Amino acid sequence: MITPHPRRVAVVHDWLLDFSGAERVLAEILRCYPDADLYALFDHMQDRDRARLGGQRARTTFLQNMPGIASRHQLYLPLMPLAIEQLDLTGYDLVISSSHAVAKGVIVAPDTLHVCSIYSPMRYAWDMQFTYLEAGGMQHGLKGALARVLLHRLRNWDHRSAAGVDRFVADSRFVARRVLKSYRRHADVIYPPVDTEQFVVGTDKGDYYLTVSRLWPYKRVDLIVQAFAALPDRKLIVIGTGPDFARLKRMATPNVELLGYQPEPVVREHMQRARAFLFAAIEDFGIVPVEAQACGTPVIALGRGGAAETVLDLDGTAPPTGVLFREQTPQALTEAVRRFEAEAHRFTAAACRRHAESFAAGRFRAEFGTYVESAWTEWKARLG
Repeated sequence: MITPHPRRVAVVHDWLLDFSGAERVLAEILRCYPDADLYALFDHMQDRDRARLGGQRARTTFLQNMPGIASRHQLYLPLMPLAIEQLDLTGYDLVISSSHAVAKGVIVAPDTLHVCSIYSPMRYAWDMQFTYLEAGGMQHGLKGALARVLLHRLRNWDHRSAAGVDRFVADSRFVARRVLKSYRRHADVIYPPVDTEQFVVGTDKGDYYLTVSRLWPYKRVDLIVQAFAALPDRKLIVIGTGPDFARLKRMATPNVELLGYQPEPVVREHMQRARAFLFAAIEDFGIVPVEAQACGTPVIALGRGGAAETVLDLDGTAPPTGVLFREQTPQALTEAVRRFEAEAHRFTAAACRRHAESFAAGRFRAEFGTYVESAWTEWKARLG
């Protein structure tokens, strides 16, 4: 008996503002299901970014026209669980939620298959709660107390709403462990797509190390800047902007250059010419280190989170593509830089590029499409 394909498909994303990591995955999901209807809490994406989603506009919730939603959407976090539950998904055979916040909380019919592509359980509500409270200056006082009550309620809702998901797909083993810890649910792993085609291997190497990041405290660019204070004869270039820019500027020693925001062609050129790319954050996956490897550039990264799965360390059996350091300290990074230089002969641009291509977008579409097709076949067999 041939199992019919799902006739009506809905894809639900948290919100549409810019085109970053989650939206790259969303774009490839929509390429797998070009006839799917797109939903989101709100959609204020600019046209140049929307083109990368095939020009699709999302069907939205009552949050769409709330004052300041495009610039300060965090203020509406208490309303997001209610809003996502108001999306009417009646009549769909398959719902795919693309979720880093509340999208997985949509309500679907008993005979609808719900597959959640999850980037992480809400980090600010679970294991990174205290990091976010500190970054927002909310450790104490009435503001902090109210934030903790809100996060407690979000955790309860988040855990409960996970019961409505039939299959979880995590973008790394690290995220799969978070899903298990937060929801007590298994998640299969499909690594997210990286657009390796827009990068080429650099042939003219410079004398600098590079990091590219949004400058938020949890990204730990400060750790990298501090490490290079102890390496005054090495040059560090930092590309990116964010709330931490002014603080990092004050910390920077003469061998550290902060370039702020730079357009994509400039970022690619710096990646191609860098001696190595530096990464000190604990990320769910971390696309930028893979992009650096696609340029033929080795990566020196904290060996926790997604980077531990995307960088081939010196201690492994495969040709290495970087050096992983174990402690999130400036001293550990300094030692990793020195180790990288001592073992520089072991790194090749070809090995870095070859490894990066294993995360290419075409691979993601093939794996995700096959996965959902298998889940659908099993689902229909259960329904009879």
